[in-house]
Amino acid sequence: MPFPLAATELSVMLLVLGFILVRRPAATGHLLRFRALAKRKMLAVAAIGLFVLAIRLLLIPLLGIPEPRWHDEYSYLLAADTFAHGRITNPSHPMWIHFETFHVIQHPTYMSMYPPLQGLVLAIGQLLGHPWIGQLLVTAAMCSAICWMLQGWLPSEWALLGGILAALRLGIMSYWMNTYWAASVVALAGALVMGALPRLNTTPKTSSALAMAAGLIMLANSRPFEGLLLAIAILIALFVKSSWLRSSAIIPAVALLIFAAVATGYFYYRVTGSAFLMTYQVNRAAYSRAPYFIWQAPRPVKHNNPQMQRFYDREFQDYQNARTLRGFINRTADKLLHLWEFYLGPLLTVPLIALPWAIRDRRLRFVLAALALMFAGALVEVWTSPHYLAAGTGLLYLILIQCLRHVRFWKFGPQIVSAIPIVACAMLIIRLIAIPVHAPLEPSWPRGDLQRAAILRRLEHTPGQHLVVVDYDSTHDLDREWVYNPADLNNSKVLWARDLGPQSDRDLLNYYHGRNIWCVNPDSNSIESHPCSINP
Repeated sequence: MPFPLAATELSVMLLVLGFILVRRPAATGHLLRFRALAKRKMLAVAAIGLFVLAIRLLLIPLLGIPEPRWHDEYSYLLAADTFAHGRITNPSHPMWIHFETFHVIQHPTYMSMYPPLQGLVLAIGQLLGHPWIGQLLVTAAMCSAICWMLQGWLPSEWALLGGILAALRLGIMSYWMNTYWAASVVALAGALVMGALPRLNTTPKTSSALAMAAGLIMLANSRPFEGLLLAIAILIALFVKSSWLRSSAIIPAVALLIFAAVATGYFYYRVTGSAFLMTYQVNRAAYSRAPYFIWQAPRPVKHNNPQMQRFYDREFQDYQNARTLRGFINRTADKLLHLWEFYLGPLLTVPLIALPWAIRDRRLRFVLAALALMFAGALVEVWTSPHYLAAGTGLLYLILIQCLRHVRFWKFGPQIVSAIPIVACAMLIIRLIAIPVHAPLEPSWPRGDLQRAAILRRLEHTPGQHLVVVDYDSTHDLDREWVYNPADLNNSKVLWARDLGPQSDRDLLNYYHGRNIWCVNPDSNSIESHPCSINP
């Protein structure tokens, strides 16, 4: 959350709270006016998802459809294009050195380095017309799943409140909806696991066991490390109350888990050559000296092309810094700040005032312990972004809503509880109004690398096939890579290749002798592709 946006939210929140204290409006009883909807649980779950879908679709003229911007997004889109064409992976290309890029492996096959689930989600979107449709659908499903999860722990009207807050905070204007990162699908998986837990501990049913198994499978195929931490906490809770073990409901769930393990192993066998070798391990071994965790030793020195080497040198500096006491403290503070900005902000910090009272609830202690375990895992990672902990989103919303249930009994408590979703709605409206008037609250919409996207669209509508040779200045932004391509490197209409010098470039042009050749420098004052040739 950019500072101007956080400051605006704080101002609106203080204004509303000041109104409550000065005017002392009458308590509204239950905070929700939708008790009839809340009691129809499955309808409430569906309504949350449909609300997110409808609002975001209506906002397309204002917010647009996002374009990819970050390395990870392009990598996920490569997986999506691969799956959408009915393939598990792609063969290595003879000219792979020119297509070498971040978070993609070139050997033994050409594929994204990430687990397959987000690629499958985007592939569904691609088959429906655009990869972002997959992100739209899974984000709406995530908000519905959070509501469903909360129904297993809380009274129905409070679960509906949690679903509404998730929709307003995460489901419409967050980067989870408006990029191609693997975030919403991870939060969806975590909500399935957490929602199944209380249901299995009370009246074990096959549907709950299958939801638990599906969530665990999704976590293993999206964010394995954080998913493992959540799975450990869940399994401990399940075995503490082991009555579900005597139920036949778990048999289909175990069968599903076994099938998924075999399928996942087969995927990695096809991509990396071993069922036990993940794609990211191949990528990191090929390119980076820096491991993901601060306790791990550095890898041997790598020799990448100069354009990529700067990125991995910066990674290694981050790793070395994180292993010092001062660096660890600074990075932990930075992680806490970014997590607070994204998940809470000033508005959702208010419920946490009641945490000392809420923590007395026995069931909430488990939730806090599980969330603490996941955060401890984040502390020992060199890098952490909000979506790294997406699997714990349901845990956080459970804590927030339980805190609000305690706030309800305070003086002015019902009014404060009712004000939370009102301020969330107000912030959504303020952000929308700020876009056409160009108020500097946050980065402009639509999101993504619009300059690269504009060149790509123009060439896609230009007759013939095209090869874009990309050259960078020495001061190029390391997080703004343009050399990303679809799955089929020989038959794609537009290819992006790395400029590696005249001799190597001549070999590339000879290989693609029938294509129109364009040169572009993203760091020039006027970014535009222009026809070019490589002199002999």
